[in-house]
Amino acid sequence: MELGIYVHIPFCVKKCDYCDFISYSNCFDMQERYVEKLLEEIEENKNLLRNNFISTIYIGGGTPSAIKPELIKKILDKIYNVTGIEIEKNKGTSNGGKKVIGNEMPDKKEKIEITIEVNPGTTTKNNLQMYKNCGINRLSIGLQSTDDDILKKIGRIHNYEQFLDTYKWAEEAGFENINVDLMLGLPGQDIGILKNSLENVVNLKPEPKHISVYSLIVEENTKIEQRIDSGELSLPDDEEERRQYHYMKNFLELNGYKHYEISNFAKPGFESKHNMNCWEQKQYVGFGVAAHSYVNGVRYANTTDLKEYLNVDKSKKNGNVESMENKIKNENKIGKENEKVGFKKVRIIEEIQNKLDMEKEFMMLGLRKLDGISISKFEQKFGENPIYLFRNELQKLVEEDLLEVDLDDIKLTSKGLDLANLVWEEFV
Repeated sequence: MELGIYVHIPFCVKKCDYCDFISYSNCFDMQERYVEKLLEEIEENKNLLRNNFISTIYIGGGTPSAIKPELIKKILDKIYNVTGIEIEKNKGTSNGGKKVIGNEMPDKKEKIEITIEVNPGTTTKNNLQMYKNCGINRLSIGLQSTDDDILKKIGRIHNYEQFLDTYKWAEEAGFENINVDLMLGLPGQDIGILKNSLENVVNLKPEPKHISVYSLIVEENTKIEQRIDSGELSLPDDEEERRQYHYMKNFLELNGYKHYEISNFAKPGFESKHNMNCWEQKQYVGFGVAAHSYVNGVRYANTTDLKEYLNVDKSKKNGNVESMENKIKNENKIGKENEKVGFKKVRIIEEIQNKLDMEKEFMMLGLRKLDGISISKFEQKFGENPIYLFRNELQKLVEEDLLEVDLDDIKLTSKGLDLANLVWEEFV
């Protein structure tokens, strides 16, 4: 089966004010020990990795670029070793049927996508060159805004000039596939500031192949929530944020970017394979603290406690996990397939999906894509027609002008794009 790999690097120089991800600042003395535990976890799952087709590797965080690049190389070398992936650093021919990064793979005719998230202010020219040399072929750069005042307001450690340096170094290192992250609904942001950020990004040379634009979500117990509650910061209202979203969407489409998912835009052929795999309910394995996995209808989560992750004894298994594994062994295909997985102490089972759970999730995830759900692919995967299976939900959403249905597609309308949460709620 096709499998994606996610590696979580939980370290950062400073936690951004809006961030509620599992990350730790000023814990760099733990870097090497953490990576050693990552390597152990990857080794424990080598059979799962080796026996499946690895289509993507994604290194996220935290701030992966905040740790030594030699440690990133160590992680990738371990993955390459256990999966049999070989790197071709220079142009050349395929290596006799093995998976090759940078050349066509005989069975898939496409490259393995290997992404790392980097932040300006933690990235150097030498680091980027090392990433390229060890097989990484896609960068995701966290910019958020080109306005330095706004960057300060949301607690970013970099300024726009540092982003420009990072982008230049990435181009010099040979990266072609670069994503730039931007944000909407930021404190002090209006259409004019957003317009300036968008123009600055699309006018980069070379132009980024992918742009992600996410709305600010104020999570509980974050620093930005405290600053808003105290009156120090104020956010654009919902109507203003919607205007920003529509302006951004129209601007990027006019500049040749395909709007392929709620928050993502790409030049043709540069859609994020890692994200598309998630939205198409394909399987992935996560390594590291707080990493999630989805294998054969079972969702797993690693501990969010860094100390627990670092101190786990790899020779022991958690009794609760063991009993859950024994339970699912009796549940047809899911359990039988899972006997090979061997998840250890730091990993717990969050959810065991039945068929209807999977079908609902397939709808919810697929309706994030602008192309929507393929009826024929749904039938191929589940043996049922979604039009009949979800006839009540679909009828309601079509009548409310939130969805449209044609011969083979179910997708969001323009109104549905604005009110997507109402659509997804029907399939929870």
